[in-house]
Amino acid sequence: MLAALAWFAPTISTLAANDPIRPIANMFDPLGTPAKMIHDSSILVSIICLVIFIVVTAMLVYVVIKFPSKGAEDEKKEPPQVYGSSQIELAWTVIPILITIVLILVTTRTIGEIQDKKLPNEALRVRVIGHQWWWELEYLKQDGVDKDGKPVWKRDFITANELHIPVSDRNSTRPTQLILESVDVIHSYWVPQLNGKTDVVPNRTNHMWLDPWETGTYLGNCAEYCGTQHANMLIRVIVQTPEDFEKWCAAQRASVVEPPVGDALAVAGKKDYFANSCVSCHSIAGTVSRGVEGGVFGPDLTHFASRASFASGMAPITLDNIRDWLRDPHHLKPGVLMPNMQLTDTEVDQIAAYLMTLK
Repeated sequence: MLAALAWFAPTISTLAANDPIRPIANMFDPLGTPAKMIHDSSILVSIICLVIFIVVTAMLVYVVIKFPSKGAEDEKKEPPQVYGSSQIELAWTVIPILITIVLILVTTRTIGEIQDKKLPNEALRVRVIGHQWWWELEYLKQDGVDKDGKPVWKRDFITANELHIPVSDRNSTRPTQLILESVDVIHSYWVPQLNGKTDVVPNRTNHMWLDPWETGTYLGNCAEYCGTQHANMLIRVIVQTPEDFEKWCAAQRASVVEPPVGDALAVAGKKDYFANSCVSCHSIAGTVSRGVEGGVFGPDLTHFASRASFASGMAPITLDNIRDWLRDPHHLKPGVLMPNMQLTDTEVDQIAAYLMTLK
């Protein structure tokens, strides 16, 4: 665990110089529309509960002070009993009912406004697929409409772990809809400053939406215990200006650039990568590295080195960190599904050099 924290800390400091990072996932500082709605409802409910607590505590203190114990004999006596008081019975029946109705109406309205929100057609759509223990991110684009006039969506590009979305201008909002799925166990997607948590359940599709007001990097975590590395299944949402976001999308759609001919280490690393079973789990667009049956078993590596971190946000992408990971992934993430490939030191150096060219 200490090793994991040691790796995570420089991840934050590394990015802080270029992009504002909110290292504390503070739910009391909402910076998105659904998070603000949840925050406001929570404050109202907390105030109501606080008033009840104060009233009950005050009554208890009053009784204790007003009617102190007068000794052992007094404690054996039964206090005066009151029967048939309509005022008291109405008070302890009607008041709790009214309070309960208010709480139900407030929470129901908030849940309805968030879950039934109809997003505009120009909203960004991203499939977020939970794996043990990383996030697959598939960006979608509209591909015409079906016979009922509903938009048809297809894959634009795919990446992993770091979700990039555009900031919403209050005069021209562009929210992001997340289509949440899981291929193994139940996960939960939670970025407190942008929205509440939503479960990611196998054989079921859930939805949530984000509408951030400020650029920067927002941190979150899987909020449902999903196995050994649950605590290290981290979430990064990088909110960019629309212009920067479009540039990032264009870069993700671009073809992979071959390692420079003069970079003998990276060129040899490419041969090592394709000669080993890396290609069985990871995909690199435009190559034969397409994962299991053309799908995705490990994170997509097409533009791996353009990300700030790997291992679901646990480690910054540096040559040394990649070497350590290739030597023994379980040193950083015990229980991770990527096996120790028993690579030689030469293979480790060469493959790490190749991965660093995937920008």
